[in-house]
Amino acid sequence: MSQPIFSRDSQEERGENARLSTFVGATALADLVKSTLGPKGMNKILQSGTDGNITVTNDGATILKSVPLDNPAAKILVNISKVQDDEVGDGTTSVTVLAGELLREAERLVNAKTHPQVIIDGYRIASKAALQALESAAVDNSARLEAFRTDLFNIARTTLSSKVLSQDKDYFANLAVDAVLRLKGSTNLENIQVIKKVGGKLTDSYLDEGFILDKKIGTNCPKRVENAKILIGNTSMDTDKIKIFGAQVKVDSTGKLADLERAEREKMKAKVQRIKSHGINTFVNRQLIYNYPESLFAEAGITSIEHADFEGVERLALVTGGEIASTFENPDQVKLGECDLIEEIMIGEDTLIKFSGVKAGEACTIVLRGATSQMIDEAERSLHDALSVLSQTVKETRTVLGGGCAETLMAKAVDAEARKTAGKKAIATEAFAKALLQMPTILADNAGYDSAELVAKLRAKHYDGDNKAGLDMVKGEVGDMKELGVTESYKLKKQVVSSASEATEMLLRVDTILRAAPRQREG
Repeated sequence: MSQPIFSRDSQEERGENARLSTFVGATALADLVKSTLGPKGMNKILQSGTDGNITVTNDGATILKSVPLDNPAAKILVNISKVQDDEVGDGTTSVTVLAGELLREAERLVNAKTHPQVIIDGYRIASKAALQALESAAVDNSARLEAFRTDLFNIARTTLSSKVLSQDKDYFANLAVDAVLRLKGSTNLENIQVIKKVGGKLTDSYLDEGFILDKKIGTNCPKRVENAKILIGNTSMDTDKIKIFGAQVKVDSTGKLADLERAEREKMKAKVQRIKSHGINTFVNRQLIYNYPESLFAEAGITSIEHADFEGVERLALVTGGEIASTFENPDQVKLGECDLIEEIMIGEDTLIKFSGVKAGEACTIVLRGATSQMIDEAERSLHDALSVLSQTVKETRTVLGGGCAETLMAKAVDAEARKTAGKKAIATEAFAKALLQMPTILADNAGYDSAELVAKLRAKHYDGDNKAGLDMVKGEVGDMKELGVTESYKLKKQVVSSASEATEMLLRVDTILRAAPRQREG
């Protein structure tokens, strides 16, 4: 009698079952986000199980991050969407949907008794042909500044057209391009601060040069500082709050208590003195500044700002060229931040602090307004996608046409390659082309158009040599993407195709799924 080698409660799926589980999980996840694709994509409401918080979004990465999953194949698709988000910032839905469609095609072939390794070979031939076609179609306008700015503007518009900001995409596209061009080629989006303030409408949002900190200036401190020398600290300024009531101290008179109190105050005074010795006129602290040190700073004419949350302090240090200090014994070794002007400004009903003329000239702040917090959160996600793609495009300056044009172009090249390929691999190569054509099909379906009719027309146009044809989602017909300005980043499209085909290949190789038994609680 054979002995089982796996521990109790562990599970094993082999061969067909394992493959079926993989296909089902991946295609189900792709179907979940499929309806959010394109300018007419729909939103999802995600409700947290712990605190009931709701998020309304059509951002693929946000949806996939939030969905609790049990299927291992589905988790792999979530991972490729995360990589897409980290690498390019947009195209998270596209990469998941394309991987799902490739697996759907592969499932058909597997059911028709084609071996997974044959499919993988066909897909490799296809993805190579697709990426070559994409590269030859890419256009680089970086040498001509005006044309490049138009490219960036069109990329931002295309990215935002599938988001909540689509109504005001021209306004926000300009705003995003201005912010990214200020970075002067850097991809460090830390220099772009986004502040969200409920109230007003979306178009009340604006780009402000410099840095805005959502805090208040200390009581009686100067509210306007020119030629600011800023010391950025992360230190406790609360020792004037007598801690002896929390400890056990035996004294034989209230006079001794007063002495202890005085000692605490002297200690604090000495600390403030050391901070003043840096020759500063502004002190920003990560932690709270209590009343006594605040009054000492006010007397010395130093503006103090307390409880600037850590991200705020880190960003402030970055843009003013200073460093965060936590000890103050060596003033000569501390790097101070500098800016031309610090002043209080009003946004809606709130008072904030604005730092103008900061050391990092590329720094700026985007102030987002909107009717509800969910609306502003979604606007921030949309804008983050646009800023990420633009900052990547400034480095990899090539662009391709969107609206299903690039996918049809690649599908045509893959079809041509399939005709030259001998054996069963050719069928798999053709299946890759079919999966690519699913992208414009889904775009049309989500808008409620007749996708079969539109995609057939689109293919015919491309076979007639019109390689600028794509889907005009406003009129519901095939149009010239160059004229319409539907432009996408070459890096984004390349990443989508290569990530999706690599993930598909990895999942096709699966023939066994082993699930470990859950860990038993001790005792």
